[in-house]
Amino acid sequence: MRSERDGEAEPRERPAPKRITADYLRRAALYYLERYSVPAAQLQRVLLRKVERSCRHHGQDSQPFRATVDEVVASCVASGLVDDRRFAEARSQSLRRKGRSARAVAAGLATKGVERGLVAEVVVADEDVELEAARIAAKRKRLGPWSRGDRAAQRQKDIAALARAGFSLAIARAVIDDAGEGG
Repeated sequence: MRSERDGEAEPRERPAPKRITADYLRRAALYYLERYSVPAAQLQRVLLRKVERSCRHHGQDSQPFRATVDEVVASCVASGLVDDRRFAEARSQSLRRKGRSARAVAAGLATKGVERGLVAEVVVADEDVELEAARIAAKRKRLGPWSRGDRAAQRQKDIAALARAGFSLAIARAVIDDAGEGG
């Protein structure tokens, strides 16, 4: 809402959180899963944040609701709405298409709460896939063959940028020294 005099937006207050019930948590989980594909650990974090915020506002203890959150998450996993493997595979493929290294993909999945064993299964460091991802990253960041400036002067910085992105030194050198035929 804007004030007509000064044209500045008036800050809106957040509505008070609803009281937590098992039914409310189920509906909140389903609504969240309609919009996002997440692993079980991420869904649990989201629901626990809702519980904490509501309990803080209403002066309740959040401990009794933790078991309810666990039940809701377990029912979502049992019904197939939440599948960590499916999430990890889709997210891994998506990040690789964006030019992320195997290390960056593994770190991103671990941050979302995917178990280490599953991350190791899903993220396989294939040299051809890694090279293609490095080319995509270099192209997006305008490094090496895709740079606009003096390539020789920027070579070390470009290699360092790819190394910081999680690519091996050999792959970074191969992409930066490439003449640009790969992409």
